[in-house]
Amino acid sequence: MISSSHMDRTDSIMEKSAENTAPPNFIRHLINKDIQTNRFGGNIVTRFPPEPNGYLHIGHAKSICLNFGLANEYKGKCHLRFDDTNPGKESVEYVDSIKTDVRWLGFDWKEHLYFASNYFERLYACAVELIKKGLAYVDSLSVEEIRQYRGTLTQPGTESPYRNRSIQENIDLFDRMKNGEFDEGACVLRAKIDMASPNMVMRDPTLYRIRKMNHHRTGDQWCIYPMYDFAHCLSDSIEGITHSICTLEFENNRELYDWILNALEVYHPQQIEFARLNLSYTVLSKRKLIELVEGGYVNGWDDPRMPTISGLRRRGFSPESIRSFCERIGVARRDSMVSYALLEHSIREYLNKTAPRVMAVLRPLRVVIENYPQDRSEELDAVNNPEDASMGTRKIPFSRVIYIEQDDFMEDPPKKFFRLAPGREVRLRYAYFITCKDVIKDESGHIVELICTYDPETKGGDAPDGRKVKATLHWVSAYHSIDAEVRLYDHLFQSENPAEAGSFVDLLNPNSLNVLQDCKLEPGLVASTADFRCQFERLGYFCVDSKDSMSDRLVFNRIVTLKDTWEKIKKSD
Repeated sequence: MISSSHMDRTDSIMEKSAENTAPPNFIRHLINKDIQTNRFGGNIVTRFPPEPNGYLHIGHAKSICLNFGLANEYKGKCHLRFDDTNPGKESVEYVDSIKTDVRWLGFDWKEHLYFASNYFERLYACAVELIKKGLAYVDSLSVEEIRQYRGTLTQPGTESPYRNRSIQENIDLFDRMKNGEFDEGACVLRAKIDMASPNMVMRDPTLYRIRKMNHHRTGDQWCIYPMYDFAHCLSDSIEGITHSICTLEFENNRELYDWILNALEVYHPQQIEFARLNLSYTVLSKRKLIELVEGGYVNGWDDPRMPTISGLRRRGFSPESIRSFCERIGVARRDSMVSYALLEHSIREYLNKTAPRVMAVLRPLRVVIENYPQDRSEELDAVNNPEDASMGTRKIPFSRVIYIEQDDFMEDPPKKFFRLAPGREVRLRYAYFITCKDVIKDESGHIVELICTYDPETKGGDAPDGRKVKATLHWVSAYHSIDAEVRLYDHLFQSENPAEAGSFVDLLNPNSLNVLQDCKLEPGLVASTADFRCQFERLGYFCVDSKDSMSDRLVFNRIVTLKDTWEKIKKSD
């Protein structure tokens, strides 16, 4: 059996090709222009700024690959910075999972690990500076009143009655907010910009709010926390980020990003927006993913049906395939839907080159070869990977009793069924031709066993007289096989675009998981370690489950089928 060490060949041909042919995009063009004009002194510093309020998903992978990839490409730096400004939803668990995911994808922030909470004192000082400049004020309107005063897309907002408080009064009130004298929701700090601005974001946005909650890093040191827009641009400035790359949902916020930095007269990075990833048959809203987890619709964040990086990793996706997928979809300015089939194509392409082939029977049907000696067994040569001769061969045992797939036999087959049937001859992969002679059924009429004969002259799978058969079946020796549980995964949702549905959980696919017990595997797999990937011949690509599989209980997850839907989609375009 081929060892799992063969799976560590991460510099595959596919991966090298993807890295060396990175397509041009508008962000690369902007960076090239900045380098030519010596903007930012020719330096390139990007950042990946996740909120530690959930696990990362495939959409975050696109941003990770983009930000770290650009930094690597231009010999710059990429910071990992946690935007930990909302203590009610954050935890150390999420911080640790994010670090694990970024590392697993193949990226290293080195010494550049930061938290927005590192800058709380400096952010507070910046807020006070805005108050002193007459550009921020403490507003005592309720959250609902602030919403009503903001106006609509067609009507300007109304200034708060507290907007013209004196600078000294605002400094005093903000200090009292910091000292915990007010209840949550009693007041907020707002920027004083323009309540008639056509950009709703600029209508005196909130900069600070009261949250009397324990923070995972600062404890109860603070009871006021900066809003994302305030913390984000200033964190970028403090860290010397050159290109602050965000998704399109922050396009309108760029005006506020620039306003804050200009108002404070501090170092000013360039914010650039790109289209976020929308993937068919799944949801990438963190709120909806949390609902799936907390509602018990899936078995945790790393459920192999989830689009989280931890879920994809547990299912068997490789970091190389995800990086290749992110490079393929490119970077655009407009949102679009990416087919899940392209993600599957990326892992299938990777596994086709790297995964050893083995034989497994998921729904076993017992076959007795009556003219094969009862006391005999033999070892046959099998190819580990026809795509890579260097992976060599292995020995597989053959005996009088074997298992084949139930679907590979029909007692009364239709015209185009070429597999095993009464009186018909087929080839056993790497073994012999066999012919079905009799069918054994139980009391209820279910087929439980086939009686067959074999032709000893066909060892290796070919007949010396040149006769041909129309089907080749996979099999395992009943006397040597090992038992395993196999989990067949499908799309989590039945709808191609479940995100558009109001009640998206109603679109969950009831057949997204099919668990098969008592599957039969060739014996070499008994030593398989966690995350070992292979192809079950004729059935698909599978991976040892890293969580539930144990030495005495093997569990395999189906990563992807052999059928490449993406290739058919491309040919039809």
